[in-house]
Amino acid sequence: MKTSIIRGLVVIVVLLTGNRLLAQKRWDVCVYGETPAGITAAIQAAKMNKQVLLISNTAHLGGVATSGLTATDLNNFRSAGGLTRDFYQRLYTYYSDSSAWRSESRDVYFERSKKRTFSGKNDSLKMQWVYESRVAEGILKKMLQEAGVTVVYKERLQLKNGVEKKDASIIAILMENGHRYQAKIFIDATYEGDLMAKAGVSYSVGREANSVYNETLNGIKLNEIIGKDHVSIDPYVKKGVPSSGVLPFLEPRIPGADGEGDHRTQSYCYRMTLTDDPANRINIVKPAGYQPLWYEFLARMLELNPGHLLKNIISFTPMPNKKTDTNQADFVGANYGWPEGNYADRDKIAQMHKTYVLGLLWFLGNDPRVPDSLRMEMKRWGLPKDEFKDNGNFPHQLYVREARRMVSDYVMTEKNCNGEEPVQDAVAVATYPLDCHYVSRVVDEQGRVHAEGSYGKQKNTYYTISYRSLRPRSSEARNLLVPVCLSASHVAYSSIRMEPVFMVLGQSAGTAAALALDRNISIQELPYDILQPVLLKDGQVLSLDRK
Repeated sequence: MKTSIIRGLVVIVVLLTGNRLLAQKRWDVCVYGETPAGITAAIQAAKMNKQVLLISNTAHLGGVATSGLTATDLNNFRSAGGLTRDFYQRLYTYYSDSSAWRSESRDVYFERSKKRTFSGKNDSLKMQWVYESRVAEGILKKMLQEAGVTVVYKERLQLKNGVEKKDASIIAILMENGHRYQAKIFIDATYEGDLMAKAGVSYSVGREANSVYNETLNGIKLNEIIGKDHVSIDPYVKKGVPSSGVLPFLEPRIPGADGEGDHRTQSYCYRMTLTDDPANRINIVKPAGYQPLWYEFLARMLELNPGHLLKNIISFTPMPNKKTDTNQADFVGANYGWPEGNYADRDKIAQMHKTYVLGLLWFLGNDPRVPDSLRMEMKRWGLPKDEFKDNGNFPHQLYVREARRMVSDYVMTEKNCNGEEPVQDAVAVATYPLDCHYVSRVVDEQGRVHAEGSYGKQKNTYYTISYRSLRPRSSEARNLLVPVCLSASHVAYSSIRMEPVFMVLGQSAGTAAALALDRNISIQELPYDILQPVLLKDGQVLSLDRK
């Protein structure tokens, strides 16, 4: 017993000492954020012979792509090149082995999946788009190890005075635990853009007015009535009694005219991994802190729509081994404080989202107001025993669909996405439609409840993303790249925000960092005609027209 305790203390001391030694070194590239973009940025810079440090805020790697969002949002597999393609090919290889199929065969899964599973007729295009979280994290860890990237875990930027700058260059960043990391170039690959913001880089939060960038889909946007056949659910805590107040997370009035800007961002959720395999299933139980009123609007929807199917409420995309990537469990109106919140604020919001989604699953399977057939279907599903074992079998990363967005010399807008304004300095191809989840639920002057903020529209099948949108203004930060919270309007970001696009952008950012270091120039001074050939040499896809 004493020996085990001593060994444990020795391990802790070694780990802490090791991190202190890492903090004493000046790195070529410091990547802050363990998202897929952070991982590909770190790998690429290391492959170009740079000393790279990757800082993970958590005990994990991969962000939401290894935390439940395992049905990849990618409309055209040809747009995935370089390290992104390598990742999905490794997944294909893993699932080509019969030992990977513990609960069902590959053929059975392929029959029930039908979507985003296997692509390509030759080996260079064989990729798997739907996978298990723990499998993907293992592959990303191996890719980092092969590239020689140094990774530190569970370290977060000190939000007050955590960025040291000289003139317009970042010298070092300071962590909450006191570690100070120096680097020649920094890459902010977080979902929130904390490093970018604390470095004094310009950014926006929420929705711009349509007038800002001459767009059509930005700002406040009133959507359909929530109910049936234009009959709204009752919005009040006590039905028919306005003085009782509106239900939780409903806005008591429309916040403004269509097209006006505001601070709100599209809704977040946890992408739940569920299974109907009895051997691997943990039954859903009512969570501590369950709030019945959070689901009252849904109960009233079901009163008007008793024939509603479960798939009309939450979506199920089949995953290998009798699992599903479960989406659409959005907690509308609960996330507005996240982008600018401190860590305590975000922890509280994340816990609310966890309670909400577990409560939603329990409500759908147990509340007597839910139709019997729907309850029986929901009870088939539970948490998987073999995923997220260190977090109660619950995903460790909230799906932050949008937070801060940088404002740099070039802002990606709706016109880029619909093909009206092609860019000349492409670093990635995006193919997903403009897609914003609900931002709020609002009550109009007649007491009718509307969804608000959602749209899905795009003229073009694909478009390219500008290198200039990854770099701040030179007056603000000369040695920083931002591949996730890049410079884009709310509308453009609603398409760009897909994880495989982030992976591609991360690799391009890592390439730019290495090339700028080789030439001893700022990020802004790197010519595109130097960057483009290296991107293409390393397999990046910069146009779907290119053969």
